[in-house]
Amino acid sequence: MSLANQEIPAPDITVDDTGLLCVTLLMRLRGEIDGAEPGTVVHVVDTDPAAPLDLPAWCHMTGHHYLGPAPDDDRPVYALRLSAKARPTAAGAPWRLTDT
Repeated sequence: MSLANQEIPAPDITVDDTGLLCVTLLMRLRGEIDGAEPGTVVHVVDTDPAAPLDLPAWCHMTGHHYLGPAPDDDRPVYALRLSAKARPTAAGAPWRLTDT
């Protein structure tokens, strides 16, 4: 769910995957947020047309909070906030939850 009519917070981490597919994005995103504190705001730059669907779905699956599109005049940016209760994903397949 996005923060409809609310300001998107500034990023603590920015992951730029311009020109890459969401599969690659999820792998990079997983690595970039590994060890980040709950509450960290992440902005994801991704030009893949599937990103507006894939990122909210991934957040729903993992338990992170999808904040919605972030304002940017030049590129598509999406925001999320890391959750303390996030479910871990597989290292080589971040679209899959681990059994732990």
